[in-house]
Amino acid sequence: MNAPDEPRSPEAGLFEGNLLLEALDTGDRALLAPYLERGQRTRGTVLFRAGEDVSHVTFPLNQTTVTLVSRMRDGRMVETATVGHEGAVGGVVSHGYLPAFSEAVVQVSGEVLRLDAERLTRARAASPSLRDLFVRYADCLLAQVLQSVACNAVHPIDERCLRWLLTFQDRLGTPVLPVTQEMLAEMLGVRRTYLTGVLGALQRRGLISVRRGQITVLDRAKAEHAACECYGKVRNHFRSVLGAVYAENGAIVAVDPTQRHE
Repeated sequence: MNAPDEPRSPEAGLFEGNLLLEALDTGDRALLAPYLERGQRTRGTVLFRAGEDVSHVTFPLNQTTVTLVSRMRDGRMVETATVGHEGAVGGVVSHGYLPAFSEAVVQVSGEVLRLDAERLTRARAASPSLRDLFVRYADCLLAQVLQSVACNAVHPIDERCLRWLLTFQDRLGTPVLPVTQEMLAEMLGVRRTYLTGVLGALQRRGLISVRRGQITVLDRAKAEHAACECYGKVRNHFRSVLGAVYAENGAIVAVDPTQRHE
């Protein structure tokens, strides 16, 4: 962090809003700054589809949120990971320009920064510290995907629902989530009519409040206790591997691999 009397670099504002980019030191920022493109993405925008070459890395800014989903032949889809201002999608685990296995869909509109995947590959090769940061993030993203697979296979729908809502809240930093029942049903891979009953039961337990176009987490501590173990396991992995820092409300507020929590 800059001291109060330390001059602010011209690139400083460019990286604000994405914790992964904010964690870069001055030298690593210089490798990426000339090639970052700022843009706006609306809800429902597909960043890439399964089978398409992933040519760009997308960094969500502030509350912009993207989900990685697997789509079935009948059109249904299931969420495998949720990415917000703590990370990036596309060419993060691989070196980019490889066919995508999943689909990336914007769930909360907002600004993003975009970088050609080849530029990130070159920057990784030029900087051990930048490479280490992205390797650690890729490991955390993969952990989220793998835990989601296990969660969908063995845990009841109410626990899975809470896990998803808490993960979403961590990225948005607010208990009031812009989630429709249609959207949540899609992410969980269930019918909306079935989900309505699940949400009603959670509401009667005082864990959430459901209104048109939004779901509010009323008691985070109780929601965490009632959610399946998957939420805590992924959160702890982000802390130990990436040095993720969480506020009292659960929001991810920083990543710092030099300050990893064991």
